[in-house]
Amino acid sequence: MDKKKEAGEVPGEQMRDFSSTTKIAGGINQYQEKDELYDPFDHRDKRHATSDAGSATHLIKSSLGTGILAMPSAVKNGGLIVGGIGTVLIGILCSHCVHILVKSSHVLCRKMRKPQMTYAETAGAAFECGPEPLRKYAGTAKGFVDAALCATYVGGACVYIVFIAGSIKQLGDYYLDEQIPIRTYMMCLIPAVVLLGQIRTLKILVPFSVIANICLTVGFAITLYYIFSDLRPLEEIHYVASWSQFPKFFATVIFAIEGIGTVMPIENSMAHPNHFIGCPGVLNFSMTVVIALYTMMGVFGYLHVGEATESSITFNLPVNERLGQAVKILISFAITLTYGLQFFVPLEIIWNTIESKFSHSWKFAGETIMRVLMVLATVSVAMLVPDLDPFISLVGAVFFSILGLCFPAVVETISCWDGHLGTGYWRLWKNLFLVLVAFFALISGTWISLVQIIEIYKPAVTNSTVSTDLNGSILLTTLKSVLNETTT
Repeated sequence: MDKKKEAGEVPGEQMRDFSSTTKIAGGINQYQEKDELYDPFDHRDKRHATSDAGSATHLIKSSLGTGILAMPSAVKNGGLIVGGIGTVLIGILCSHCVHILVKSSHVLCRKMRKPQMTYAETAGAAFECGPEPLRKYAGTAKGFVDAALCATYVGGACVYIVFIAGSIKQLGDYYLDEQIPIRTYMMCLIPAVVLLGQIRTLKILVPFSVIANICLTVGFAITLYYIFSDLRPLEEIHYVASWSQFPKFFATVIFAIEGIGTVMPIENSMAHPNHFIGCPGVLNFSMTVVIALYTMMGVFGYLHVGEATESSITFNLPVNERLGQAVKILISFAITLTYGLQFFVPLEIIWNTIESKFSHSWKFAGETIMRVLMVLATVSVAMLVPDLDPFISLVGAVFFSILGLCFPAVVETISCWDGHLGTGYWRLWKNLFLVLVAFFALISGTWISLVQIIEIYKPAVTNSTVSTDLNGSILLTTLKSVLNETTT
């Protein structure tokens, strides 16, 4: 009775309000203009919500990783002018795609009367609310995004293995009398990454992330010290690289900047989700910081090393100096600790897909075996492509071009198809341009990366085998080299 007096309610009044403001699930065909009264932000669980500052920190952290160390190599492939300006333009393009994805998710939450959606759920809802012929593909779109996100994280984990092994190999070659093959170092990483892959709660990964962030901060600071302590004269660098290198530049920058997989979880956990997009907004602030850091690292890193820039700027640091060795150790250690977090999402997606196939008594053993096999798969792929440069370009071209550029444009187009494409259908033409850019990055970047990967094995292939069957020769040569190195 006291509650009724306190709320000032009339019997039956709360039920009338419920039908228009608090309905969570509704059919697409029942959607009308009055459904705009439904505010999904009012129905989110905000007990553990993050502030705007915390969300901006998470967004910046999710975009900063091994990719920033590859930016000098990216600028080398574009040239100083093209690389510097191109990094800013690609960053703006990626930011716009994140913006339209989040905005489309907000609109679809109102249509579906759901408080929040993931990336995959947003894609599925776009098809479900779109034109009648596309609605039957809603489940396919959702499954495709989940699979692409899983493959993206797996590809990133493979890049981590190659990076860690490459850094350790530099130190090993300096201190040991003989040079140990990089694949041997990768196999030595198996016990550590298998244990990290068995961590099944994010709470346990928090201490690892804290230590990794400290190591990365110190490593980046020392790297910047080396970069700004010695800059090459402008006469020794190229302002514009050849057009054949541009696809590689584009794919590397997309891999470095793009963090589309973490955008929706960050936005869904905000205390004020309406602050994510807009001006200034959490997204605009975070991406401005990210683009500035990546452009600075790329331009000045290239000015420091010149055409001798390696796939990671840390590989160019002097291995005979204590500070240079410290950077390699700190960043390698940090990336190793981050492996568990990087691999957490795909392992969860895969296990949720196959969990129903195991009985209750076998679930723990089944998940353990699945995690071990997935970790071994990342190490195996890394051993097949032990060069970091084409690997980064390949992952950026295949996965991030689709998830970061193509699918956000498709989602917005389908969401706005019913009379919201703008004057002269400008949204349709704009998104068509984004799709074409994504396919250009996909096709050209993949082609250049595969050519580079084939070049890795060419010296080991004899002239006679090249003329018969190139693919079989590469596979046979790879298996032989792995076996020989394992014996060593």
